[in-house]
This record gives sequence, C-alpha cells and structure tokens, in this order.
Amino acid sequence: MPFNITSVQGVVTFSITRPEVRNAVNHEVMEGLERFINLIESDRTVRWGVITSEGGKAFCSGGDLEEFHTLETSAQAFPMLSRMTELLYRLATLPAPTIALMDGAAVGGGCEIAAACDYRLMRSGAKAGFIQGTLAITTGWGGASLLYEKEFGHSKALQLLTESRVHTAEKLAEWGWVTDIFSGDKEVALKQFIAEFAHIEPSVMQAYKMVAIRKWKQSDLKGRMMDECKQCSILWESHAHHEAVQRFRSRS
Repeated sequence: MPFNITSVQGVVTFSITRPEVRNAVNHEVMEGLERFINLIESDRTVRWGVITSEGGKAFCSGGDLEEFHTLETSAQAFPMLSRMTELLYRLATLPAPTIALMDGAAVGGGCEIAAACDYRLMRSGAKAGFIQGTLAITTGWGGASLLYEKEFGHSKALQLLTESRVHTAEKLAEWGWVTDIFSGDKEVALKQFIAEFAHIEPSVMQAYKMVAIRKWKQSDLKGRMMDECKQCSILWESHAHHEAVQRFRSRS
C-alpha cells in the first residue's frame, strides 16, 4: 500500500509511503488522498487533517514521471491533471484546518499539495521549490492559483514560481510560505503545534475556515485552478516538455 491513513484523537493523517521514489504521486496515492478527504468531509468531529510521508528525505517529489511519462498529448495528460486539481481544491476547502508536515524535500507537485494546506511545518534544512518550469510546464494541479490566493505576496509568489528553484525552509519561512520550522522528531513538532489550539472548540476553527472558503468560492478559485490545469496540459504535449522528461529520467 503506497499510503497510510490514521485517525487519533481527532487528528486524521494521510502519509505517502513511497520513500523509494521520493514519495512521488501515482494513481494509487491519488486514491488514498481521496479517501482521506472523504473521511474529513464526512466527519465534522475531526479537528485536524495532516499530510506527511515516510522516509525522512522527501515529503513529496510531485507526479511519478515513471508512471506518467506515457501521457504524451494534452488529451492524455488532462484527466490525471484535472483529477489531482479537483482533489487539491477539495483539500484546500476542507472544513477542518490542514497541515503539511514536511520532514524532507518538497518539489513540483509536492509543493502544490503543501500549498493546498492551511499550515506548512518544515524541518530545518529541508528544501522546497516549484520546479515545474525546469520540465517546460507550469503547475498542473492548481498550485499557482493557491499560492496567489493565500496572501503570500504577489512578488514572492511570482518569484517562487518562475525561478523554478528550490529554497531552504528558513528562506521560505522568511518569505511567509512556511508556517513554522522544526528540528528533531516531526511527530513531536506536530503535537507542539496542535497544542497551541487545544483550548479552541473545533466548531470555532471550522467557522473561521469557512470565512476563507466563502471567499474562495465567490472568486471561483476552483475555476481558476482548472484553467491552470488546462494550460499545463497544453504545455505537456510540447516537444520541450518531452525532451526535459527524457533528460530527467536518464539522470534518475
């Protein structure tokens, strides 16, 4: 099983368990993410949703190119891209607050998953970056729309997207994208972060989350994420993208 879902005292955790491929997302991981989202959507007693991974080296390296490299045209790529976009919109609009618990590198689609969460906790020294540009494509799961939407700051969001480089957790915290930096055991860091909210009723946390969700619905965040996904699918079939994927796979 490439994922694991646990529920302990109101904290539901989805963990990607593919450290051998840097916790890349494949179709089975998507199915697991959907189960995680369904669980939280159907249970209003959930206090927190957490997304993390195993191995300690990579939070998530984005889409699994070994599985998705056979998708050559826009029409072939769009179903995968749109499915994940839909899942990340649902993740972003869950009633319970969500945390990306990153004890390793997050690149490409891994950053898009983290962007969909409300909070990002990252291990000191770990790196993250929206590196899709190095593959001659844009964010394909709605990550850029999420990045711009969450008051991160236009210039920093644009820089993070267009530079297509990785940055340290410390730099990303300075810019405001990483909520908190931790060292040591990630579970201890998670408990310490959650403990700061222990005196607040879940209904209060959900009410405040709904303020943001109403704004996103009014501004058609979902539609903008899907437009972003469509643009990526167009670039996906370009010769430049296929060449970049071949170079990447030859180095792996």
